[in-house]
Amino acid sequence: MITFTVLLTIILGLIVCIVAEILYIKFNGKPVAHPSIPRQEQTIGQGPALRYAILGDSTTISQGGDYQKGYAVASANFLAKKHRVTWQNFGVSGARVQDVADKQLSKSLEFKPDIVLIAVGANDVTHVTNNKSLKSGLEYIITQLQHHNPHVHIILTGSPDMGSVPRFPWPANYFADHKTKSINTIVIGLARKHHQTFAPIAQETGPTFRAHPELFAVDKFHPTNDGYALWIPVINKAIAWTVYP
Repeated sequence: MITFTVLLTIILGLIVCIVAEILYIKFNGKPVAHPSIPRQEQTIGQGPALRYAILGDSTTISQGGDYQKGYAVASANFLAKKHRVTWQNFGVSGARVQDVADKQLSKSLEFKPDIVLIAVGANDVTHVTNNKSLKSGLEYIITQLQHHNPHVHIILTGSPDMGSVPRFPWPANYFADHKTKSINTIVIGLARKHHQTFAPIAQETGPTFRAHPELFAVDKFHPTNDGYALWIPVINKAIAWTVYP
């Protein structure tokens, strides 16, 4: 039979371990700056007109790398091979699904996009967003975009493989992996329900990130240019499948 003293010792030990884990995660790695990116509309390419909006988190601005080498610019250039693309990036570092719904969606609706890339989910993993709330928020974003343009094309990346992030020690990386899969299952379901496209960046690039921690910046959280480069073909393939079926 466990005595009160033994039970108290176990509880205190667990608390110490949890606090130590939190402090390790907080101070493991060096901060990287938020890139300053163009926020106005940009027009590139020639061909039929296409309006392209990007919504999401710090990865949309290539934090940890060079914005000009990230997937936002790369995907716009990809579309510009066959279209005259007017595009605008509404993504903000730290954004979760609800932040996109509350702060980015209205601006993107005013922009009147034909195609939208939604790259959000990583911060919902780290903040352990309730799955029901995440699903509700993301569905609201999708349905509002469709309400304003019934022909809009939406590409959703879901969360990258947060279990691969070197900033997270065990068991935090285990739970991050589980939450990533949980969130992406929701995103895949919503993409199918609303006849939109899922770009599987976690599935396609997660194993490489796990094998090569050098693909992360000095904050041990955001990708480097080489890391973002792994996502670009996955996202462009999803765009091609959506726009050029």
